[in-house]
Amino acid sequence: MRAHYLQHVPFEGLGSIEHWLKTAGFDISGTQFFQPFKLPDVEAIDLLVILGGPMSVNDEAAFPWLASEKAFIRAVIEAGRPVLGICLGAQLIASAMGARIYANTEKEIGWFPITAIASEDQTLFGFPASILVFHWHGETFDLPAGATQLAQSEGCSHQAFQLGRAVIGLQFHLETTAESARRIVSHCRDELIPARYIQTEQSILSVPRERYASINRLMGDVLDYLSQRID
Repeated sequence: MRAHYLQHVPFEGLGSIEHWLKTAGFDISGTQFFQPFKLPDVEAIDLLVILGGPMSVNDEAAFPWLASEKAFIRAVIEAGRPVLGICLGAQLIASAMGARIYANTEKEIGWFPITAIASEDQTLFGFPASILVFHWHGETFDLPAGATQLAQSEGCSHQAFQLGRAVIGLQFHLETTAESARRIVSHCRDELIPARYIQTEQSILSVPRERYASINRLMGDVLDYLSQRID
């Protein structure tokens, strides 16, 4: 099996996803849009992971590759491949499938809880009733047509959605490790200005290691779910 990831900036990588993919026996390849790139053939991919980044999906003038990335994501979804989008990645899925992306009323940066939205559809991925997760985002999205909302938070309504049997978008970061948290803080600390849903650098980085282990386990559950839907 082959997993392919789309990476937008050097400091936002796979995090805990890399270990999960290697343990599960996936061959891993990636496209880095911050250097010369060539997107793979859709048919060569069994699982697509779309990572985060500080840019907006609406910034095609500044980042022309966003247009080709969205077209590629749509093609992978239409081919029936499992897809996971994280933060910017979730917004890219929504945009690729025709939904609107726009500034949220609040930026959400740090450790804040999400709550699951109950569904009678037992085939959908199920989140814990409530769990503290890592956030770093200022934009949000409308749900794509046909998508089901899976989770929400006090600061941002659309936190997770599922489209069809094998496409999941997460506004938050379950892949974050202690090291990757330090990297994003190092590169984006200018965003840490006092606000209702923005924590301090110290608050973000001083959490116990079990906090990372908790979200990484949930990331593994999401990947388990998607990998079971590989044809």
